[in-house]
Amino acid sequence: MRADRLLTLLLLLQNRGRMTAPELAAELEVSVRTVYRDIEALGAAGVPVLADRGPLGGYRLTDGYRTRLTGLTDAEAGSLFLAGVPGPAAELGLGAELATARLKMTAALPPGPGERARRVQERFHLDASGWFRQADPVPHLAQVAEAVWEQRTLRVRYRRWGGEVRRELRPLGLVLKSGIWYVVARAPEAAGTDTDTGTDTGGGTGTDTGTGPGTIRTYRVSRFLELEITQETFERPAGFDLAAYWSRSARQLEDRLYPWVARIRASPQALRLLPMRFGGPGARAAADAGPPDAEGWREVELPVETTAVAVGDLLRMGTDAEVLDPPELRKAVAAAVASLARRYGTETDCSNGSA
Repeated sequence: MRADRLLTLLLLLQNRGRMTAPELAAELEVSVRTVYRDIEALGAAGVPVLADRGPLGGYRLTDGYRTRLTGLTDAEAGSLFLAGVPGPAAELGLGAELATARLKMTAALPPGPGERARRVQERFHLDASGWFRQADPVPHLAQVAEAVWEQRTLRVRYRRWGGEVRRELRPLGLVLKSGIWYVVARAPEAAGTDTDTGTDTGGGTGTDTGTGPGTIRTYRVSRFLELEITQETFERPAGFDLAAYWSRSARQLEDRLYPWVARIRASPQALRLLPMRFGGPGARAAADAGPPDAEGWREVELPVETTAVAVGDLLRMGTDAEVLDPPELRKAVAAAVASLARRYGTETDCSNGSA
């Protein structure tokens, strides 16, 4: 709407000072000609917009002029909770609301705090995505977010490890983890394991009004193949805490993924690498490491996955780690190392000038 655009233009000039027509056009996503018309409209409405000519010119407000038209809409106020993550806000369809809310909040601040807010924005940036990976395509994310806001049931076709399933979901919240979007939802008719990892990360049951009990589960949004928002509304479980649920279910998933504990003798270098190689379990193992031996190596107890997976993970530590227990894991690592030695033995001999 033009009224919204005029207010945004006014707030841009108030918050940033002098701006050129091309700069305003880029911010407003309109043509330069439209900016000229909007500037004329503001002038006709009594807003003191000055035009400075020349290479350093542009449009600015008369010194001392400040608008008080800074009230937030519901959508803009809600978007402020995502102020530190503009990329995910845009994925949720709240990018424009977040940008406008920021302008209004800045305009409402007195000069001192307003300048501090601007400096914080210039100096701090949050990037929620993981390293060295492309973000999941999430074409249905905005619809999922809409259903979460309006407490509407979703009908979905979902791809899980065992194949495709159709479900009716009552979405309770969205979680962004390492650049991946998940929806936490109640699935009254779901049976078995529906979560994105093939294991149930739910950990909670309850009763939705009029439909009976259902299990709270976690679904990866990128695996929704089809999605329909129904007109059916639902009541959220009393006392449901999204952050507490996620923390609890993530720890339960971690416990299931790492059912075994290996005793490792680790060099100082390996201790530094444990958090990077094994995440939270590695960080806790390093923090609880035993006293150093004569060579500076320390024993740690490291949660690991199945033997086949653990062998690959531990080989990434190279010669800086030695498996002590359990015996079957130590034997499996030794067998893998022997196999590698046989495979590369001829090439190694040749590189040393041997026949």
